[in-house]
Amino acid sequence: MPDKPLAIVTRRLPASILDQIRVAAEMRLWDDDDPIPPATLREWVPGVQGLYCLLTDPVDAVLLDAAGSSLKVVSQMAVGYDNIDVAACTARGIPVGNTPGVLTETTADLAVALMLATARRLVEAAEYLKAGKWATWRPMELTGFDVSGSTVGIVGFGRIGKAVARRLRGFGCRILYHDPAPDPDAGSLGASFVNFDTLLKSSDFITLHVPLTDDTRGLIGQAELAQMKPEAVLINTSRGPVLDQDALLAALRAGQIAGAGLDVTTPEPLPADHPLLDLPNVVVLPHIGSASRATRLRMAQLAVDNLLAGLRGERLPHCANPEVYE
Repeated sequence: MPDKPLAIVTRRLPASILDQIRVAAEMRLWDDDDPIPPATLREWVPGVQGLYCLLTDPVDAVLLDAAGSSLKVVSQMAVGYDNIDVAACTARGIPVGNTPGVLTETTADLAVALMLATARRLVEAAEYLKAGKWATWRPMELTGFDVSGSTVGIVGFGRIGKAVARRLRGFGCRILYHDPAPDPDAGSLGASFVNFDTLLKSSDFITLHVPLTDDTRGLIGQAELAQMKPEAVLINTSRGPVLDQDALLAALRAGQIAGAGLDVTTPEPLPADHPLLDLPNVVVLPHIGSASRATRLRMAQLAVDNLLAGLRGERLPHCANPEVYE
């Protein structure tokens, strides 16, 4: 019987997921909830056939060179893959797997939850109560902004952006969106295509749903924040670097916009002493957009499916660089 291929798994995962890998491969597991140190991963990777990784694991040319010609597949448990040098993988004939589509609904839920939490000052109100400050009902105490009936600008009208639009129709929102081109599905979702400047100037809420690319890095900066309404709320569940965080901090301190809800930051994790965390009109979460049990298990399963297909020499079910097969 031929030897099993060797695969690295860079994080502790549910037993049901790990058992599937053990059947098909010899597994070298980083059995911890914290990321594997990059130096350790470089030590482990020579001669392996498969790599099951997470967003926290840099997969660059140095690591690929250390792996050598044996590496047959890189499978990431995430939709995004900006931690992976995909071009370097393609040049070496290595397919890169990801988990598209699986977290659409869960992330859309969180984006709307962040809109509500930020606009209605839910975190601030909960802390107010815990601190014993709630003495009586006061007419204007802890008042915020209505999501219902507001104008919401969606930047990036892909799967998640559309899922957010579907939810917001139930709130009676006027929905604007901006994307590289008008989307044929927009009409059925009650969404209107506008240019970027119009979206910035017209929206009560702006929610970001774009991938991190050279074009979207720093998409929202000082100039864009200056165009927003003073009562506007900015939501980011995409990637931290899409937003100029220093410019956001300055805009919030100056009262240029009303608030922000962030599930992603720069860096991650955000230091506990970061000045954004001192602002009462900011809700910051620890990148939990996909954090429902069902969604995380589906992500893990898709990543296993990609890994095992790659180890067998088969086409990955979800491949980020399909040109590798040409």
